[in-house]
Amino acid sequence: MDIKERALKAHEAWRGKLEVRTKCPIESAEDLTIAYTPGVAEPCLKISENKDLQYTYTGRGNTVAVITDGSAVLGLGDIGPEAGMPVMEGKCALFKAFGNIDAIPICVRSKEVDEIVRTVELIAGSFGGINLEDIAAPRCIEIERQLKAKCDCPVFHDDQHGTAIVTSAALINTCKLTGKKMEDLKIVISGAGAAALAIAKLLLAMKAGDIICCSRKGALYEGNPNMNAEQALVAAMTNKEKFTGSLKEALVGADVMIGVSGPNILTAEDIAKMAPKAAVFAMANPVPEIHPDEAKKGGAYVVGTGRSDFPNQINNVLAFPGVFRGALDVRASDINEEMKMAAAQAIADLVSDDELGPDYIMPPSFNREAHAKVAEAVRKAAIDSGVARI
Repeated sequence: MDIKERALKAHEAWRGKLEVRTKCPIESAEDLTIAYTPGVAEPCLKISENKDLQYTYTGRGNTVAVITDGSAVLGLGDIGPEAGMPVMEGKCALFKAFGNIDAIPICVRSKEVDEIVRTVELIAGSFGGINLEDIAAPRCIEIERQLKAKCDCPVFHDDQHGTAIVTSAALINTCKLTGKKMEDLKIVISGAGAAALAIAKLLLAMKAGDIICCSRKGALYEGNPNMNAEQALVAAMTNKEKFTGSLKEALVGADVMIGVSGPNILTAEDIAKMAPKAAVFAMANPVPEIHPDEAKKGGAYVVGTGRSDFPNQINNVLAFPGVFRGALDVRASDINEEMKMAAAQAIADLVSDDELGPDYIMPPSFNREAHAKVAEAVRKAAIDSGVARI
């Protein structure tokens, strides 16, 4: 069987990747007395007096909601909330496997910002964190912005910020390998959606040099009439020279190409026009912007993709379990830029000086140590930046 047939057979056998198991014994009348009525009334009354005690007496502090509207699922696009459920279950399984976090998939039958925000706001009291997933841009950015203001727990859109964290980690180690300085880099981002904009913002926070984001219509620049409001915000902070050309033109002399766009849009000839020791992070999935062999043919020194069958996989799974583990452990009110930068540095640091090389700038996605190190760094950053609540 090929992978598609195997996946279908496995999902049919599993009938869902998640199940509910009890921590408390339910084997006798006495067990019921403690876990349910009348004993359960006591923690209820304590929480009614002090809502913070819900983190002592319930599982809220270790539970995350994984929310989607099914409008941007993997590389499949707008397939709807029901069809997105296997992905959300998979995400929840990764939360458990890598962060020991209980995650619940919630697929919302709406594409209206206000409806989604209100739905999540009303149920947020059941969760220690909210992970937004596979919601189309630019709607996802506004949904996150509103939920951050309305919810009493951290809200994190993994497609934006998880991608930005792992991309930043890859860039930290690329600079270390090439001897180039972050502040001197010319970085071209292929794509102008939510992930691209989040990458640009985090790299700006890390004092990266000139950044040019390119949509299908060319570079984003201040005053460009072909931009939405979110793109305009980033354009005002990037593209210092107000370059107006295409992606291929922008790559001339660039140190780094970051791809979060579409398949097979670049050639070896395009890469050959980049600066010496150029880095190409072609992360479109399942087919990258340029095949790694083609990028190396064009002279790329470092090549990364989002795939596990090539060196230097740049994958969100290195980030989000540890980010949420760290945030939940200190009951953070937010996942801020300081925490994201700390996570990126922690991931980068997992590659030792002896291991670092053109084909090894990122730790493997199944590196169990990564999640503990990320969590530790995120906890410290939350405390240092003042968003930790315990």
